[in-house]
Amino acid sequence: MLRVHFTAEDLLRVRMADEPAPLMELGLALMTLKRRSDPVFGQWRHRAQRVLPPQARPVLDLLSTTGTGPLFLDPPTAGFAEGMDTVRSTPRASVRSELLRVRALERPRASWVRGLADDDRESWQLLERSMTAAYTSLLADAWPRVRAGFQAEVAWRARHLARHGLLATLTGLSSSARWNGMTLEYPPAYDREIRLTGQGVVLLPSLLWTAYPLLAPQPGGPALLIYPAVTPLPLQDAPATPDPLNALLGTTRAAMLRLLTTQHTTSGLARALDISPPAASMQARTLRDARLITTQREGKSVSHYCTALGLDMITASTPPLGDPSPAPYGTRPARSPA
Repeated sequence: MLRVHFTAEDLLRVRMADEPAPLMELGLALMTLKRRSDPVFGQWRHRAQRVLPPQARPVLDLLSTTGTGPLFLDPPTAGFAEGMDTVRSTPRASVRSELLRVRALERPRASWVRGLADDDRESWQLLERSMTAAYTSLLADAWPRVRAGFQAEVAWRARHLARHGLLATLTGLSSSARWNGMTLEYPPAYDREIRLTGQGVVLLPSLLWTAYPLLAPQPGGPALLIYPAVTPLPLQDAPATPDPLNALLGTTRAAMLRLLTTQHTTSGLARALDISPPAASMQARTLRDARLITTQREGKSVSHYCTALGLDMITASTPPLGDPSPAPYGTRPARSPA
């Protein structure tokens, strides 16, 4: 059973993640590949086993089917390259501690695993090649669908939070969740007890994990509560139906509205949509005039965000997800000796 002990400060600091985390999803994808128990991922697993190259397989030596780590493999960074930099800079003491926690050092299945704890250069190069090959074969092409599914989940979950409150939202992440005083319990999961310290919790949906929620404490920051999105990646692969939002607003404005389920600047929208800043400003003005987004200026920066009407339009144009009710992340310092 996973028991998460909240303080009042933690409950006041619960929020949704801004972006999906590539290395987090990669680790969950590889663990889902090993689980063999979820029928939703049956065809995906068969396809993944076929395309996963031999150079990607060493990282599987480090992962179990329980989602319990080691935590240094999946930092919650917004980019894959940034995430790999963070993995490489993990202090050796943290590496050894995590490998011992998941018992990878007690019963090593491969000699290179012990080399990670000893800061062996060839072992770390092997890990980097393995993770890069795994990401390329399993997630690189699927990442636009992962992002789209993530944004739809966050928009829907935020509306659920506004309508039903924090209690229903947190227990709604798992059918077996329950509150016991200030403790949130997720049975049946791995046996772990975590006491939060007031830094808060970030809810991070995963499109590649369908089991129980996972909690990942972060040094000096809020803990991550990773939970399965209502619509996992294999269902995102279903043949697309005509998009009524595109038909109503046009492709660019529909894409912009969906991006604005999280706050973006005008220049950020231009980069994300591959259009010029003046074009992004013009399209944003059209959406603002229609009361679908709101705009706020801070100094020279202009930020945009969906209104409730805009979120309702996105929700109405998305296939029903059902009702489960009953920033940038920083990097770590360079690896130092234990």
